[in-house]
Amino acid sequence: MPERGQPVVVELGPGTGPFTSEIQRRLAGRGRHLAVEINPHLAELLRDRYPAAEVIQGDAAQLRQLLDERGVDRADTVVSGLPWSLFPATTQEQVLDELAAVLAPTGAFTTFAYRHSVPLVSARRFRCLLADRFEEVVPSRTVWRNSPPAYVLQARRPRP
Repeated sequence: MPERGQPVVVELGPGTGPFTSEIQRRLAGRGRHLAVEINPHLAELLRDRYPAAEVIQGDAAQLRQLLDERGVDRADTVVSGLPWSLFPATTQEQVLDELAAVLAPTGAFTTFAYRHSVPLVSARRFRCLLADRFEEVVPSRTVWRNSPPAYVLQARRPRP
């Protein structure tokens, strides 16, 4: 997340808000935080808990349209809590295309995955799709204390 300026941060699949809370803390009133949640009940919960975030009840597969409707043409950072390994290929491709299209040329996409999903075909496909759409994809070390163990994927500089 940019440490200075007025960044635009887009969060996909915030759920109950664990990342939302951290994004709000790091932004500390700067920039713009748009959280896209498909579940209407969770979207309402997030609106109540995080009034400084712009909570959008919608589908990440329509990200460009959702952001256009709010006058946002570029995001500096996209943070995702979406369960990528559970998505079929078409959904993975569609959402990744949407987020790569809205990221600034120097933008970064951050997501996490659970260690046990690594051998799944859908998880391997997702990592290949990331490599096709970004110049650099860096996995973190596994966080073994997490239950279940997880790691972070950081993708930088979307390909044109």
